Amino acid sequence: MVSPFLFFADERMALAELTAACLDGILVALGEGFMPADAVESPWMRARSLRPLLGDRWAAIRASAAWIHGGQTVEPTRHHAQRVSAIRHIVRGTARAQYHEVRLGAADVVTVAGVHVTTPARTLIDLARSGDAAERAVACAWAAEEPRIAAAATLWLRAHPRFPYGRRAVDALRYARGAAEPGDDGQPISRSREMLDGRPGSRVTAIARAGADEDRVAPQEDVTR
Repeated sequence: MVSPFLFFADERMALAELTAACLDGILVALGEGFMPADAVESPWMRARSLRPLLGDRWAAIRASAAWIHGGQTVEPTRHHAQRVSAIRHIVRGTARAQYHEVRLGAADVVTVAGVHVTTPARTLIDLARSGDAAERAVACAWAAEEPRIAAAATLWLRAHPRFPYGRRAVDALRYARGAAEPGDDGQPISRSREMLDGRPGSRVTAIARAGADEDRVAPQEDVTR
């Protein structure tokens, strides 16, 4: 299906034409495509823009899924995808995407604009248990701003006590509840204040450092499952 709001190279216009339109301020890059500069960016648009990378076999996960759901505002430089199809596929990673072969459960996947994406709760869990401090920071900020998603993630972890690195995720979500409490000025600590200001000593900054000792001891693990 061709979207009237998304343009992909060689679908209706050549890449050179799309690039020229960006230089003229008519289009802006989004995912693997381009959208009108005055169009409203939405979860539908973000998900659909990754269709060339994901197809029907893969789901957007981790920071890619968080970007689609609105859990982070900046598109990841490299997207992560995990298999949803029953058939295994050997796919080499590229500069734009890394593919993980472990199959996702159907209950952890939703469809947005015809693209598979991990649920908000599963996405939050995967970020919170990550060995990457930046992803843990996103998880904490998102959980503090969206307590309903954090609550759903906590219930999921209780139902899956043996989930790899689940303890790390539980600790991050618990810390996020503290980050949602009023700050020194009486205002709730939000993603804009913590992530954009990057205040030293802030609770979200602290959770970004959580697990730093084990990260220094061992190489960064692939927590995908």
